[in-house]
Amino acid sequence: MPRLFHWGGDLGSLREPQLASLASAQAVPPSSPDIPVVPSLFANRSDGFGGWPTFRAHRADAPASRFATRFATRAVELVNATSIRVVIDALDDAGSFAAIEWMLALSPEGIVTIALATTAGDTRVAIDRVAASAPVPARASELLDFTGLWAYERRPQRGRVRDGLTVREQRHGRPGHDAPFLTVVGTPGFSFRSGEVWALHHAWSGDSVTGLESLPAGDRRLIAAELLESGDVVLEAGERYDAPDTVFAFSAAGLDGLSERLHPFVRRLSPPAERPVMLNTWEAVYFDQSLEKLAPLVDAAAEVGVERFVLDDGWFAGRTDDKRALGDWTVDPERWPDGLHPLIDAVHARGMQFGLWVEPEKVSPNSALAHDHPEWVLAAGDDTAQFPPTWRWQHSLDLTADGAADHVFAALDAVLSEYPIRFLKWDHNRALHAGSAAQQTRALYALLDRLRAAHPDVAIESCASGGARIDLGIARRVHRFWTSDTNDALERQSIQRYTSILMPPELLGGHVGSHRAHITGRTHALSLRLVTALFGHAGIEWDLTRTSDDERRKIADWAALYRDERELLHGGRVVRTDEPGDDRVVHAVVDQDAARALIALVQLTASPVATPPRLRLPSLASDRVYRLEAIEVGGPAHVVQDAPPAWWQAGSIELTGRALAEFGVPVPLLAPEQAILLRATAVDTP
Repeated sequence: MPRLFHWGGDLGSLREPQLASLASAQAVPPSSPDIPVVPSLFANRSDGFGGWPTFRAHRADAPASRFATRFATRAVELVNATSIRVVIDALDDAGSFAAIEWMLALSPEGIVTIALATTAGDTRVAIDRVAASAPVPARASELLDFTGLWAYERRPQRGRVRDGLTVREQRHGRPGHDAPFLTVVGTPGFSFRSGEVWALHHAWSGDSVTGLESLPAGDRRLIAAELLESGDVVLEAGERYDAPDTVFAFSAAGLDGLSERLHPFVRRLSPPAERPVMLNTWEAVYFDQSLEKLAPLVDAAAEVGVERFVLDDGWFAGRTDDKRALGDWTVDPERWPDGLHPLIDAVHARGMQFGLWVEPEKVSPNSALAHDHPEWVLAAGDDTAQFPPTWRWQHSLDLTADGAADHVFAALDAVLSEYPIRFLKWDHNRALHAGSAAQQTRALYALLDRLRAAHPDVAIESCASGGARIDLGIARRVHRFWTSDTNDALERQSIQRYTSILMPPELLGGHVGSHRAHITGRTHALSLRLVTALFGHAGIEWDLTRTSDDERRKIADWAALYRDERELLHGGRVVRTDEPGDDRVVHAVVDQDAARALIALVQLTASPVATPPRLRLPSLASDRVYRLEAIEVGGPAHVVQDAPPAWWQAGSIELTGRALAEFGVPVPLLAPEQAILLRATAVDTP
């Protein structure tokens, strides 16, 4: 059976005998099989392997306990210099009943993708698990993945690798706010800028199992598979099941090194799109919609430089709150007697694009759609006791039911055909809890593919109660992610910091909210809110008609800065420094030729020292000279010092990239929850 022995650091030029020697160098430990046991692509008991089986399938008409007991290699093909294809037969006591196709591709960025498919032989086959795995060395002894809650996504959790199986199962019908997101193992003490790290991401928007297996014999494997329930995948003779891709990335330069590989990979994977300054109406007006209410907001948005105006929830028939009408995708004739045309005309007259909120996968019990097609609603019971219970007063719509996906497509197609809409915010506000997550996710992908083919000029944002569905499966089909429902700039610092390990910043929407955050109730200076939203796909979610002239001027300056620096922000290399404490963060974007950089220094909590650590800036060209200067955004930051550093008071300083990286520059002592923005510009020729 083929085995994957190594992925990671370059081993240099090795001839076939040397490779064979490396592959056969495994020792035989006491009280174990009499030959070296290295987990094969589908390691199982017939190999002498007692770990987690990566393939579980059986003849559908045989007892479920009769899983495949052994495998035989049918073909191994080197497709090209960076791709391998292996075909393996799955056998039981009656012989071969299915063929497994294992495909590995190495991208130009150094990303490994493993794709798996199973084809039934001349019998029906029930699939329980088809998993990808890849070995990691014993020195990878620390494990990092993520968890979270609504509005508090991507919380890192980290610990020592222990023997046994450490798995995370996601059963939400979406990755969830508590998604592992990335499973990372690394050398002790790995950080953003140092250490060897091996990472896995399951490119799937449905249920999944991911994790790490560490056996006492020394074998360690990263693993991932679609989490299938009994009966989810039953293949007829000759039918094929394609498992979701699993993406692996290695870095010898810490977590930032992962981003160096992953960001260009994702940029090629995700469809290209414009990144205009956006305004979303949700936290500005909520359900209080009318032309009279929104016309002044349109004018204020145009005044500050907004380029895309997005009408959020509340535009369709009967939708006066979140308890009704979801699924009835026709314009509300009471609120909009002339349709959306007058509003869109006003938006276009001010030089902006128009976007719209939808939630096509869900349905309100109190809706015409649920009344007309109760068989499409994934719920049972009566009004007094429904199961599963409603979640945000809604149920899931069964996109796999006959006619359901066609109905949704027709409704959205009608709206997009009648109105010049350039953007859809595609929301998803509850976990599935009924039906097949496997089938529902594939039906969603098909619906998105169909809609994009019919309306290729419409950009789509994936929102799932904020950041509950951010993955590389749906990234192939959408142009933007709503990173979190919270616009609290302090919470956003952490959420954006960790989400952007995988996702390029331009795919992550970040909005400037009002002084008082809608979800947390915190109040923050305008400067912190503006700096935080700058490092992503920037937008606004705030009733600008209630702002002062001075605030609108500052927002307009920020929007102009975003437009001027958009190419750098959305095409550069993301750099995060490893700070000595957890009271501040440094986030930078450096352009590809290291000629310019934008740097945010954010003081999260009160500094434990009177003189803050010098600001060091890695990733600039060592021998070039840079001018470092502060850019005031939203007003001056609150500095807790009588005499800040001399260069700060002078406005700029010039140093080599090596000096900035190794020694750094003194910075002002900032009050908690304050941010400053800096620009580094090369002043010599390379």
